[in-house]
Order: sequence, then C-alpha cells, then structure tokens
Amino acid sequence: MSAMTESVSLTGRLLVATPAMTDPNFDRTVILLLDHDAEGSLGVVLNRPTPVEVGAVLEPWADFAGEPPVIFQGGPVGLDSALALAVVPGEQGEGDVLGWRRVHGAIGLVDLEAPPEVLVGELGALRVFAGYAGWAPGQLEDEVVEGAWFVVDSEPGDVSVTAPERLWRAVLRRQRGELALVATYADDPSLN
Repeated sequence: MSAMTESVSLTGRLLVATPAMTDPNFDRTVILLLDHDAEGSLGVVLNRPTPVEVGAVLEPWADFAGEPPVIFQGGPVGLDSALALAVVPGEQGEGDVLGWRRVHGAIGLVDLEAPPEVLVGELGALRVFAGYAGWAPGQLEDEVVEGAWFVVDSEPGDVSVTAPERLWRAVLRRQRGELALVATYADDPSLN
C-alpha cells in the first residue's frame, strides 16, 4: 500500500511536475485531476497547446474557445478523443447546467455532443483537450511519494490561462514556503 490512503481524493487538485520528472511527456506540466479514486486517476495537461485550432476539429465550438483558441494535448493517452473543460462563473456554478458536469468548484466537463448554443450563456472559458493522462490504481500515489509530482490546489483560472507556457512557474510561485522557490528552477539544471 502506498503512503497515501485510498480515502484521500485528489480530484480537482493540480499535479505539478517536479524538476525530478524524467518522463518527457510530463516535463514541466501542470495536470488538473478530473477523477481520482480506487480505480485509478485521470487528468489533463493544462499547459501543452498544439498548433491545431479548435475550429479545424470542432467547428461548432470554435467561437467559444478561450485564448489561445487551439486544441491542447491533454496527455499521451487517447489522442484521438477530445474532452472540454469550462468554468461556470458566479452563482450559476451552484446549480445544474445542462451539458456541463462539475469536476471541482466552478470547473467542469462540457458535453461536446450538446449544441454549443445550449451552454454558451452559462459557460465562461472553454478549453478543448486531445487525449488525457491516466494512472492505474496506486500508480499516481507511488509517483507522488517518489517525488515526481507536487500536489497543490487548483484555481478556476488555471483552466483558461492565456499564457499556458507560464503556468508551471505561476502555479509554483503562488505556493507558500520553499515550494515557491522551485518556480525559479532553471530549464537547464546545470545552470542552478
């Protein structure tokens, strides 16, 4: 059994790759966990934009995509599938929104099969992801214990940040104590 118990759900939290992360798929990534339970974990990488515009793949949603209006690579698994996240601002996030399922707080999954017009009045920023990151039961907990990930709180703005290349440093910078210092870690470790 790993050091983390099964009763502690990390759904809605961020995984921030530590400088010790050796897998190039996750170097300097920030992942929002969409599901974490006894059956495993699933999340999307928030800071890997692709050059593919949303309109080229999901034309009906093109006008509703946040900046930058491109597809993001959500992870190395299932790259032929798409999922979307959106923030429901203010009081609307308290009730049910047709075509939107809450993940955590104001952040939720959007049903891309629903007509965009049904949701648009309710949604804030929309972000579309190709693929996802997944872990078998206990695998993520082991990686956290091994020092591959920092686990931190998410904020609704993390989903729709307009400068995704700065998200890794920004998330670390807002942490307390020594963790904030990791944001200054050089891309080339020999420069530290």
